[in-house]
Amino acid sequence: MVKAGFHVSISGTIDQAVDRAREIGCDTFQIFTRNPRGWKYKKLIAQEVQEFRHKLESDPLTPVVAHMPYLPNLSSPKKMIYNRSVKSLSAELDRCGQLGIQYLVTHLGSHMGKGQDLGLESISRAINRAVPENANEVMLLLENTAGTKNSMGSSFDDLRRILARVDDRRMVGICFDTAHAYAAGYDLHSPRGVEETLQRFGSVLGFDILKVIHLNDSKFGLGSGRDRHEHIGMGYIGEKGFRTLLKHEAVRNLPFIMETPIDDRRDELGNLRKVRELSA
Repeated sequence: MVKAGFHVSISGTIDQAVDRAREIGCDTFQIFTRNPRGWKYKKLIAQEVQEFRHKLESDPLTPVVAHMPYLPNLSSPKKMIYNRSVKSLSAELDRCGQLGIQYLVTHLGSHMGKGQDLGLESISRAINRAVPENANEVMLLLENTAGTKNSMGSSFDDLRRILARVDDRRMVGICFDTAHAYAAGYDLHSPRGVEETLQRFGSVLGFDILKVIHLNDSKFGLGSGRDRHEHIGMGYIGEKGFRTLLKHEAVRNLPFIMETPIDDRRDELGNLRKVRELSA
């Protein structure tokens, strides 16, 4: 059986995220460590941190993954935004270390029309500044993007170019988002497409660096460049593509975390049941 879970809310106190993950039936889960829609944040409360760690120790859900907030842009050519983004990245790595979270996923941002070369250099410089500031074992995961205009990291080759500039490769890995990959032009709809995409990933990046999969269907078609998630099997990737992916020997033992919608068509439990069905 695959290891599957969801991005869950930290509403109330952060340790309640563990309870929510268990209630849904997760094997693994992802959170924001704070409000993702602003720059300002409060320090973690020691009692909540202790309770968060205690709940995970008593009944482990692993790995636990955190996601960077929305505003930071590690590719920004604007100095003030860039410096705030690097500071935010360093702070999130520290918060994950306090909570005992294994992985921090980050989007790679937009070069805002200034070119891929500048974007790639900015990202790698941000990583090389933030990671050494945190003496913990939190691994930073770079997430592939959907190929929207000026976005960074939509191709496996771009991710390789970023990683080639990273000083401490031991602390940096990849989070592969299925909806983003499909929107960027990597076919995951057919068994052949899944096989070719994974072969390409393996040849360019290698599977040792792949730590987490964001399992999301795509609301729009192959190569659309549009980042819109859909319920598992109800989008353009479809059940056949996910069945092939979930059973593929290269990735089937990795944690699969869903960021699917919640609406009147299907809830989280419905998506989890679908993943269990397709992976059986």
